[in-house]
Amino acid sequence: MSTADPATPAAELDPNDTPENRGGLKKVVAASMAGTVVEWYELFLFATASTLVFGPLFFVDTGNPLDGIIKAFLIYAVGFIARPLGGIVFGHFGDKYGRKHLLQVAIILVGAATFLMGCLPTFHQVGYWAPTLLVILRFAQGFAVGGEWGGAILLVAEHSPNKERGFWASWPQAAVPLGNLLATIVLLILSRTLTDDQFLAWGWRVGFWLSVVIVAVGYYIRTHVSDAAIFKETQKEVIEAKGAAYGVAEVFRRYPRGVFGAMGLRFAENILYYIVVTFSITYLSTQLKMDTSNILLLLLIAHVVHVILVPIMGRLTDNLGRRPVYATGAVLGIGWAFIAFPMFNTQNEWIILAAVVLGLVIHAFMYAGQPAIMAEMFPTRMRYSGVSLGYQVTSIIAGSLAPIIATTLLRQFGTWVPISIYISVACLITLIAVVTLRETKGISLQSIDAEDRRRLDEERSAQG
Repeated sequence: MSTADPATPAAELDPNDTPENRGGLKKVVAASMAGTVVEWYELFLFATASTLVFGPLFFVDTGNPLDGIIKAFLIYAVGFIARPLGGIVFGHFGDKYGRKHLLQVAIILVGAATFLMGCLPTFHQVGYWAPTLLVILRFAQGFAVGGEWGGAILLVAEHSPNKERGFWASWPQAAVPLGNLLATIVLLILSRTLTDDQFLAWGWRVGFWLSVVIVAVGYYIRTHVSDAAIFKETQKEVIEAKGAAYGVAEVFRRYPRGVFGAMGLRFAENILYYIVVTFSITYLSTQLKMDTSNILLLLLIAHVVHVILVPIMGRLTDNLGRRPVYATGAVLGIGWAFIAFPMFNTQNEWIILAAVVLGLVIHAFMYAGQPAIMAEMFPTRMRYSGVSLGYQVTSIIAGSLAPIIATTLLRQFGTWVPISIYISVACLITLIAVVTLRETKGISLQSIDAEDRRRLDEERSAQG
């Protein structure tokens, strides 16, 4: 990628590798994870509700349950479309004013949108206003999430020692399955304690309302951290130095390879994740007629494994390198695509659990290293914009469409084979992106900024 020399000079001291910084690092990790747990609790809640609730309650009954699910997934996709816009806006102001303040705004916005989803009337009560209001709230939710991820992972990455950035920056990633785990627990309790009629009538709303509690905790934690020293230093330089711009246009002008490389890395990971945790619910419930609470219990176990694995894989990227770990995930993803559905079709719950867990294990190979890799692609003055853009734009063509494409392929062909081919092609695209990467394990973020300043100085000299 367009960064400085990926090797940190032996003589260069790491300003983050001090007792003082390490003492506050766990607090920074907790602050980043708190918001991410909230975001993904709410997103998984929406994804699950798209399969179990929104289809029958917010759309006209056509007699085929897959039709309502596809429409609900289209609304789900609206959030992904909003993400790049959120990434652009939050990235721009996050590079200007800091990561912390923007993260506080994001958590409040997504919390308000999710709570209001639990208050929405159904199609039978207000007609087409029901899906319209759902679209508006889903857009607001997606907009906030678009700004959340970049700020959360950068808050940690910019505080982390160079040799351990992969490990520490992977913790906000572990918050994703943790948020999903909380959502699954809530839905599982509701589905086990309520009848189907009660769950459809009002029970599903409780999960959305409970988000207020998690939002309050997350916001409080985020008020007790500060931005990293490297950001504060760069912020002063941007103010004082003419020509040291930031934002989306500047990222594309100076680091286009970084943006497109990040998109390529994200492609298969994002698709695989939503096939495993979202489309699998559709497949198991509509094709194999599995009980909803049983499916949620299997996912709960799988999410626990995922939470544990992500930091382990993050540490592995520090020890073995970013590229080999990521490439392993892409290759294994191709294999999973062709063994998972036959495992589902056995209708043996232990085998189904093994397929879901295996999918998330493979996902962790790719997902854990993303924060460190993407942070190492861009200088500090435009890092928020760069990582948010590369990460969130891909969500439109990858994660948002994955459940829709998979459900449509299943409806059209009546078999899982086209879905497996779709996953495999995505993994091949990501594998190509990994091959084009430079290895950045242990790189100093200060050296990336120094190289960026050198280029700016050369431009100014040439112009004047």
